Formats: sequence, C-alpha cells, structure tokens
Amino acid sequence: MGQILVGTCSWTDRALVGSGWYPPGRRDAEGRLRHYAERFGVVEVDASYYALPGERNSRLWAERTPDGFVFDVKAFSLLTGHPTREAVMPDGLRAEHRDPAVLDQVWARFAAGIEPLREAGRLGSVLFQFPPWFRPGQRAEAFLRECAERTVGWQLAVEFRHPSWWEPGQAEATGALLTRHGMAAVAVDMTQRLTSSVPPVTLVTSSRLSVVRFHGRSTAWGTGSKEDRFRHAYGEDELAEWLPRVRRLAERTEQVHVLFNNCCGDAAVSAAETMTRLLDDGPSTQEEEEEEEAARLPRARPAPGVPPTPGPRPTPARSSSSSSSRRAAG
Repeated sequence: MGQILVGTCSWTDRALVGSGWYPPGRRDAEGRLRHYAERFGVVEVDASYYALPGERNSRLWAERTPDGFVFDVKAFSLLTGHPTREAVMPDGLRAEHRDPAVLDQVWARFAAGIEPLREAGRLGSVLFQFPPWFRPGQRAEAFLRECAERTVGWQLAVEFRHPSWWEPGQAEATGALLTRHGMAAVAVDMTQRLTSSVPPVTLVTSSRLSVVRFHGRSTAWGTGSKEDRFRHAYGEDELAEWLPRVRRLAERTEQVHVLFNNCCGDAAVSAAETMTRLLDDGPSTQEEEEEEEAARLPRARPAPGVPPTPGPRPTPARSSSSSSSRRAAG
C-alpha cells in the first residue's frame, strides 16, 4: 500500500491567512509554513504559476519543513501555454511561449528555482495544469513530449481542463500517452453540472505517484471571481465518496497526493483535516465489501496498441495518512 499525503493547494492564500487558522505567534512566513507542515504532509506551491520560483525561497522552504514533507510545484504559466504578464518575465523577455529562445531561458530559470527542493528531497511533483483550450491532438502530444524531454528526472503530474481528454473513446489513448512519458494523471473533483466539467477519472499512469485535486463543486466554475469559482465547503459525505478511490490508487502507486483547492477562508484546510481523519479511521465494512466485489469482477483488457497501466512497485507498509508523523515531527 502506497503512502497517502493530504494537503492544500496553498498555505499562503490571503483568505486562509485572514481566516484565523494560523495561531498568534505563527503568522509570519516561517511560522505559517512550520505550523502547516506539522499538520499535513504535502502542499502545492501555486505562486510558481504566477511568477518564476526563486532559489532562496525554495531553500528556506526545505529548511523549515520536516523530513518526508513534500512540495508539489505548479508549472509557470508560460510553460503551459497560459497568458503571462510581461511584468513577471525575467530579464525583459517577451511573454511568448512559441519563441524557442524564450522558452529555453524560462525553463532554465524554473529548473534552477526548484533545484533546492529537489536536492533536499522535498520536491514531490511538478504540476502541469493545462488550459481549457489544450485539446487532444498531434500538437498537444508534441507539447507533452517536449515537456518530458525537458524534465528528465522529475515527477510530472498533468491536469487537463478540457473534458475531451477523458471522454469515452479518448480516455484510453490519454492514459497511454501519459504512461509513455511517466506522467501522473491528475484526478479532479468538481461540479458535474457544466458542459466544461472534467469527469472524476482515477487512472494510474505512473507507478510512483497519483494526484487528486479537489476544486470544490461551485457551478460558477469558469466564470465570476476566484471566490465564486472555488467557494465550496466539502461535507463529510462528499469526501467519503472518494475514500475507496483514493485507497485503490494507493494500492497501485508509491504515493497519492490529495490536495484541496477550494481556497476560500479555511475551507481547504478544514476539508484536508476531515479527509485525513476519514483515512485514518480505515475503510468501513461496506467499502471493504465493494472493493472485494470489484476485485472479483473481470478486468477490462487494454485496446490493441495501448500499453497496460504499470502495476505497483513493492513498498513498505505505511500509514494511510501522514498526520501522525507530521505531529510527531512538530
């Protein structure tokens, strides 16, 4: 059974800082991260999407967190084809993701910025969250191939924002593509009431890692303010739906990262705390029966030409959640 790490998609979000979750005396930059790392085993760095990460910050983050804690770093916007402000570009470079010379320099800066995390063993994965207009096709496959070539030795996690990647008839090809490059497919929880909704597909495409990101279930996804898009407080029953899925992922990967992106006030940390408790409680009898029944059902054979999903590597038995070890480290 792989290790399950639970956390949030930011520890510095303004709404979280203003919510009162951080206690007095631990509201400076160092105190916040240490407080967070005592309670969770993973966090996503979202600031690296808006501006290139710096080596100094990465070194400080590594120094302020205990062994076993990891950072999932979100790729800089230019590297995933998102619009990027000229003001955040280094050395006066143009924000042009189609210019090979610009890309070479930005890739080099990004790699240098996260190297202290990698050296310290704190780099969990690099998240490539692609925009809604990034659809299946030859150009997309070439883009992913280039990403793989530039990131040899890193663990990449890929989240597609266009639902066509996981539609029937395309999902197997998507899984085969990510498997070929060793990239972890990101499963998402979000409202399923919109035409743009991405289905909650939990496909294993890397034996090292699986990632689940909870975006909330607001129907304002894709419209309105950030608060409108991510305003959702997960109920215990909504989180319990994911317990069998998360555990099945852990049976086939070395680590599962469960990250909450409903960053309004303390909603994300509250959901992460609840999920940690539910995982620590162990599976219910009904869940065990469902999992046993699923194991007895015949397995679907891969389509011709599609390589099988890799199985798990042997790993030591670990707790389903890192909450206990985090508290001990604090």
